[in-house]
Amino acid sequence: MIEAKNLSKSFGTTRAARNVSFIVQPGDVVGFLGPNGAGKSTTMKMLAGALVPDRGSAEAGGFSVTSQRTQAQGCLGYMPEAAGGFSDLTVREFLTFCAEARQISNSDPQKIIEDVAERTQLSPALNKPMRTLSKGWRQRAWFTQAVLHEPAALILDEPTDGLDPGQKDHIRNYIREISSSTAIILSTHILQEAEELCNRVIIITEGIIVKDQPIVELLDEKGRLASAFADLTTSRSAA
Repeated sequence: MIEAKNLSKSFGTTRAARNVSFIVQPGDVVGFLGPNGAGKSTTMKMLAGALVPDRGSAEAGGFSVTSQRTQAQGCLGYMPEAAGGFSDLTVREFLTFCAEARQISNSDPQKIIEDVAERTQLSPALNKPMRTLSKGWRQRAWFTQAVLHEPAALILDEPTDGLDPGQKDHIRNYIREISSSTAIILSTHILQEAEELCNRVIIITEGIIVKDQPIVELLDEKGRLASAFADLTTSRSAA
């Protein structure tokens, strides 16, 4: 389970998140949608424990991501937007570091790395330096580290950005396969992707949640997600 409780964060005079609250249960694939600068990445960083909120709290698997960080990280996978770093490591070394950081207890972590890399189609890049990877390969490396320990909660910030159509489909199918036992929240600018992959959407604009609804109900009301998105985000910015 992933839970946001009145999360708020400001940067100077900019209020990036304002009393953001929701719960994501196993079986939920939640599309976290909003215009650029709406507060999506800020909220996801707070959910993952990568950013301390000004007010409010976040939990993963029932553990506070700040005061019970070790326990929360054990059941949480996080893929940040446009992730970089670890340039001097090979992909295998990067994943080994992630496995050790998450204290994967299996006696053969390299087998886990190879098995998951095969499922995410990362195997051909395992022995390549991270600094040499294209954006698509780098995205797959960061997605792989997020799912490496089979987390109960998964936070994915633009997981298919930079992938070609075939790679996008593969990652989407992977998400579908694990969704029955995993609480998943993902951001995307591809509204069609959210329609096809998610069973619920949360729309945020100017740091405020303006819609949290099962996608079937929203489509029944509006016909297309794009119409609902435009109505909800445009009407607030014009207010």
